[in-house]
Amino acid sequence: MKNIVKKTISQMFSPSDSEAILQEAKKQIIRELDVPSRRLFLQRGLTLGGVAMLTGCDISDNASVESALGKISGFNDRVQGWLFGSTRLAPVYPESMMTRPFPFNAFYAEDDAPEVDGTAYRLKIAGLALDKREWSLPTLYKMAQVSQVTRHICVEGWSAIGKWGGVPFGDFLRLIGADLTAEYVSFKCADEYYTSIDMATALHPQTLLALTYDGQILPRKYGFPMKLRMPTKLGYKNPKHIEVIEITNKFTGGYWEDQGYNWFGGS
Repeated sequence: MKNIVKKTISQMFSPSDSEAILQEAKKQIIRELDVPSRRLFLQRGLTLGGVAMLTGCDISDNASVESALGKISGFNDRVQGWLFGSTRLAPVYPESMMTRPFPFNAFYAEDDAPEVDGTAYRLKIAGLALDKREWSLPTLYKMAQVSQVTRHICVEGWSAIGKWGGVPFGDFLRLIGADLTAEYVSFKCADEYYTSIDMATALHPQTLLALTYDGQILPRKYGFPMKLRMPTKLGYKNPKHIEVIEITNKFTGGYWEDQGYNWFGGS
């Protein structure tokens, strides 16, 4: 495997880039590890690309390192995409194993979570879909729903088990006539968060447009009026307070991804 990875990397990078990576990566990563919220991300996220680069490396601070690490992150996205399977399911658990209370987590304090008016709320659809009507909560609540008890894994190193209910996202995409050959689905949220996922993950049978938590209307702190729940992704890939869903071939990144987090974010 190590030789395969090295061969793949050598095909991706020019000799000068490869040398820059080998010369630069370790000190840069040490510098990044000083940021607590990125420690586990780097340990998890670099995976094959990072491990290959770290073996026997010495690095100084150099302008080329950001480009080099960007290429590693892109390589890591592709590896995770290759490994992802639409039939591979994340583990499910009995309700007796649920974490109570389920922890709040966001880039702001719990009291600062947005207060969305459910009566006025309308989910907007954009991009490559035939049906772009807006969706009210009563209409969404009438749709056939499923529930799952799965583990939320945070990039910061903790995890928690919760019960989420909602509409299988693949069913919703088919209902609105989304172009299922499009590359991405992106999300804009009431808390100014945004992210995007690949279409294969959007169609995964465990990806839910979550409307409830533990059998009750989704609480504000967990993402009211809806969140995307994906047990195959790390927590930061699961957007809350969703206002706009766009089907697109344009890469739109994400709130944390644009700050250096791995885009694919598989758990």
